[in-house]
Amino acid sequence: MPTYRDEGVVLRTHKLGEADRIVTLLTKSHGKVRAVAKGVRRTSSKFGARLEPFMVADIQFYEGRSLDTIQQAETIASYGADIVDDYPRFTAASVMVETADKVTELEGSPQQYLLLVGALRSLSRQEHPTELTLDSYLLRALSLAGWAPTFDSCARCGEVGPHESFVVQLGGMVCVKCAPPGAPHIVPEVVSLLDALVRGEWDAAEAHTQQNWSKASALVSAYTQWHLERTLRSLEHVAK
Repeated sequence: MPTYRDEGVVLRTHKLGEADRIVTLLTKSHGKVRAVAKGVRRTSSKFGARLEPFMVADIQFYEGRSLDTIQQAETIASYGADIVDDYPRFTAASVMVETADKVTELEGSPQQYLLLVGALRSLSRQEHPTELTLDSYLLRALSLAGWAPTFDSCARCGEVGPHESFVVQLGGMVCVKCAPPGAPHIVPEVVSLLDALVRGEWDAAEAHTQQNWSKASALVSAYTQWHLERTLRSLEHVAK
């Protein structure tokens, strides 16, 4: 059976037998890959540390019937080394890789791969506040997956805004006519912040208050879990 090579970021690992692990990776060209890394739990393993969560590696795979096998792994970026020592960054990174696991399938997704690697790099270097980095990643990952939130017009009828209500089930801001009873009203500043996070406009996002950050995070959390149709287990550990 053939071998292939790709770069990938480690999403999660599971023990297998006495010394092996099953490693789930998001690769640049082959989408999500589950592969066996043999002997990596032994202290003598040459590349066990290269296959920990949040690490980015250049990997050679041997194609198998149900699971591939990792033959070689060379480190590209060791973001995990900086992230795991800081609890807020560790929990944020955990949410990121769990989300990437949910929004990607077997086909290649270079955009999702590059987005995740960029977010982990930003976390490891502390380029921006952790909570903003996480919320921006979630909104952009969902947008790439086809669930882009609408902020400047009604998500239901298309009427140009600004509007006051945000409804996760409808995909974003909605007008008065489309808003269901009890729909939460969102102040313009929070809408502006959410829009900046989607666009990656960091100066604008960081200029907002901590109170607005918290309100935006609550909306992003609800929006993400609704569209993924499942609870993100790691999200409950993120401090808001």
